[in-house]
Amino acid sequence: MVDKIPDDALQLIDIESVFASKDEKLLKRIPGFLIRYLKRIVHQNEINEFLIRNQNCLPSEFINRALEFFEVNIKTIGLENLPKNPRAIIVANHPLGGLDGVSLAKVIGKNLDMGVKITANDLLMNLVPMRPALIGLNKHGGNAKSYVSDMHESFVSNHPVIFFPAGLISRRTKGKIEDLEWKRTFIKKSIEYKRDIVPVHINGRVSSFFYRLANLRKFLRIRQNIEMLYLPNEMFKQRQQELIMTFGKPISWKTFTPDKTAEEWAQKVKEIVYGLNNKS
Repeated sequence: MVDKIPDDALQLIDIESVFASKDEKLLKRIPGFLIRYLKRIVHQNEINEFLIRNQNCLPSEFINRALEFFEVNIKTIGLENLPKNPRAIIVANHPLGGLDGVSLAKVIGKNLDMGVKITANDLLMNLVPMRPALIGLNKHGGNAKSYVSDMHESFVSNHPVIFFPAGLISRRTKGKIEDLEWKRTFIKKSIEYKRDIVPVHINGRVSSFFYRLANLRKFLRIRQNIEMLYLPNEMFKQRQQELIMTFGKPISWKTFTPDKTAEEWAQKVKEIVYGLNNKS
């Protein structure tokens, strides 16, 4: 159990405070068993204990400890396709919503012997030890100007940048588990900053419960992604799993000619990434 709160810089998970920040009266109306259920689903105690123990880590050390904690075994295929020139955009599918990102960051950082930048929504910016490695995407109402500046500085640097173009964890549609539409941002950044793209396919899936809940939420036309609440629980279910990453050949930024829109090129690269799964 977490019995103390460390310095103010560390942001811990606190379900009760989340509800209280919305409405103090609402918190009083929520049954205690529901609060306890939510704490268990988000693994509040386990995650907070991990954050407290590792609050002073550098990003690379924090990543290593997270992967050790979840006992993730990483297998790579086609790693020779990763160029030694670090100024590349690494794009991948997003099957796991967390462990895939930190695992890919470890592989890229180790093989290029340098730090990496990972695009992330501003909720993940709450992971204080990871902040130096994150590029905020401002999906939840953060400081837009700050994120634009951070994005520019990251792309003009020599750090490799990891991009998950779907922005969300993969979903199951008509029995097929795949990312939703890939956004065009990585294509535009590739052209703007003259960075080649390295496609990577990551194997993996979460539970059927997660996919069913996501489809039910969509069927009921509920806009809030309530299934995301279960992502911490999904991460704990993935302990001791093997992740297979398949690296494809780099795609030159000059490939993205005006005969296709950025959206069309994004979907073309997505097809290349999923095609790598057949070669692994």
